Amino acid sequence: MHLRQTSPMRPSILAAVAAIAVSAPILSRAAGEGPKLSLPLACTIGQTCEIQHYVDRDPGPGALDYHCGHRTYEKHGGVDIRILDMAAQRRGVDVLAAAPGRVARLRDGVPDISVRARGLQAVSGQECGNGVVIDHGDGWETQYCHMAQGSLKVRVGDVVKAGTPLGHIGLSGQTEFPHLHVSVRHNGQMVDPFAPNLPLGACGAKAASMWTPQAAKALVYKAGVIFNSGLAGARVTNDDVENGGIAPPTSASPVMVAYMRVSEPQQGDELEITLSGPDGKTLATQRLPPLDRDKAQYFAMVGRKRPAAGWPAGAYVAEFKVWRDGKVAMRKRLETRL
Repeated sequence: MHLRQTSPMRPSILAAVAAIAVSAPILSRAAGEGPKLSLPLACTIGQTCEIQHYVDRDPGPGALDYHCGHRTYEKHGGVDIRILDMAAQRRGVDVLAAAPGRVARLRDGVPDISVRARGLQAVSGQECGNGVVIDHGDGWETQYCHMAQGSLKVRVGDVVKAGTPLGHIGLSGQTEFPHLHVSVRHNGQMVDPFAPNLPLGACGAKAASMWTPQAAKALVYKAGVIFNSGLAGARVTNDDVENGGIAPPTSASPVMVAYMRVSEPQQGDELEITLSGPDGKTLATQRLPPLDRDKAQYFAMVGRKRPAAGWPAGAYVAEFKVWRDGKVAMRKRLETRL
């Protein structure tokens, strides 16, 4: 069974285009310090959530994040933090106030349906989906988008502390996967919380961020991650991974597959998966050719049909690697026992 891969279209979540907040997506050149921001989602970075996209700092038609990388897209005016899958979304993940303030605006009632199903026209004017805007004083505000319908826990005028639950992460507005899009603005201008004082177009400098020390440590920059991975007893697709709840293999499974979904792989990256049996011998392996361009995410799978004598008891190991410039840039290892 060979690797199968998909490359969904890059999500185009536009910052601050919703009716609850309208402002030009322009980075502030001299934003000042502003509020210190804590993690705006009740999740663990690197385990149950990851940053998908950063603010686009490129003033032209290109896309550039604060680290001089390309984990963003043109005119993206916020930070996207995604959770593992829709199963996690259904369990409920709290969106949290990043700093103290007062609820200035909100919207609820937008259905949690992927924009792929609804279409762009259906979310026109509601690209943020269900969301909340918090006023932090002195011209500063944060906006939280794509929240779950009916989950909002605050009302306009409520005073909140850093860490106050605002509602749950959802799939509302212009999004294809469950994530929080959080924007920071100062006097109506977009601000990059990772580098608020760098001039437009600049990147890479060790500028102080707006994050608290604890949040900054959790949100350390990564040049891509192996976001989802696992072993299964049936063929899986990217949609299966997004929906969640994939069953592990059993001794009766007709096939055994190892799958991974990589977030933000780059042009030239090579994805490799190796599946080994209890005796240490390789059951299936393949290394894909270099990617033709940067991707928002990429899904791959490799597997083998059940042998005539059945699956031997013991440990089955999946090794996942992403090669970049001749070196392993990302690596993960999983094991399951039959």
